[in-house]
Amino acid sequence: MADYQAQPYDEKLDKLTGISKETNRAHYGLYEKYVAQYNRATKDLKEADKSDANQIYSWYRSAAVDLTFAIGGVKNHEIYFGHLGGDGSPVDGGFQKQVAKDFGSWDDYVADLKAAGMAARGWAWTAWDDDFGKLMNVVGDAQNTFPVWNAHPVVALDVYEHAYMADFSTARPKYIDAFLANLDWSVVEESFKKIHA
Repeated sequence: MADYQAQPYDEKLDKLTGISKETNRAHYGLYEKYVAQYNRATKDLKEADKSDANQIYSWYRSAAVDLTFAIGGVKNHEIYFGHLGGDGSPVDGGFQKQVAKDFGSWDDYVADLKAAGMAARGWAWTAWDDDFGKLMNVVGDAQNTFPVWNAHPVVALDVYEHAYMADFSTARPKYIDAFLANLDWSVVEESFKKIHA
């Protein structure tokens, strides 16, 4: 099986308001490392001695746990970079209608997403939950913590310091505002449509 390939860097990321080209280029380099380590962990897991697997320490356990961290790093960043480059204006469609149903209003949704971003140690996601039939904002402390089974993220807000420290120092709220101001909600709408196709 061929190695997974990183998505190409989109130069629209060089033109964001508030989030610098330098930050995005360095951040994208981190994403490329996640892709490389995902490929490495996949190979290590295949080669690990399965008869030695145990919950304390084993090559198999290390590769299996770190594979989930790498997968999260790949998928989260692909959503993150994929929906940046817009003007932050919401678009009419199924996502906005669902937001009104599940959060009461667009402003209430944005306030909740900002709160999730402030509460998280690594990521905040807006995800569609298949079982409950609703959108919700989810807090994540790492790439692979607090997943919700049968939920599909359509917004991924990276709140690790590498995403904003160079541009905003420790002012995370200002970074979250810049993230939202640069979001292309048409990409979110398309992702939401695919889930319901």
